[in-house]
Amino acid sequence: MTTYEVAQTTPSSPRPSDDRSIGELIGDLTRETTQLVRQEINLAKTEMTVKAVKVGKDIGLIAAGGILAFAGALTLVAFLVLALIRLGLAPWLSALLVGAVLAGIGGALAMSGLAKLKEVDPVPHQAVEALKS
Repeated sequence: MTTYEVAQTTPSSPRPSDDRSIGELIGDLTRETTQLVRQEINLAKTEMTVKAVKVGKDIGLIAAGGILAFAGALTLVAFLVLALIRLGLAPWLSALLVGAVLAGIGGALAMSGLAKLKEVDPVPHQAVEALKS
């Protein structure tokens, strides 16, 4: 678990509690509450900054992995075309067959994704209900 440090300030002149009036006590309470809220906000900012940096690095790794995986997939496509040529098909026919199969699979995946996306209800029903009550 990561801990974060936030600068804390101390009251400027602590007075004995028995010498303070109700107004001074309420003023102190207000000041200390404001200070506490500011410290909590600073802690949240610090924590979110650290998390954002980590997420940024992780996204970079995902992007690099995706690029390498795509390059590998393209190499496998070239392999399929060359394998079909080696089996005796004309080069143009090998490329056409591999391209048609991949386009068909890609189209089917895209259509499936679109159909599932249309089923998603974008309205946040729980939040709407909470606001109504």
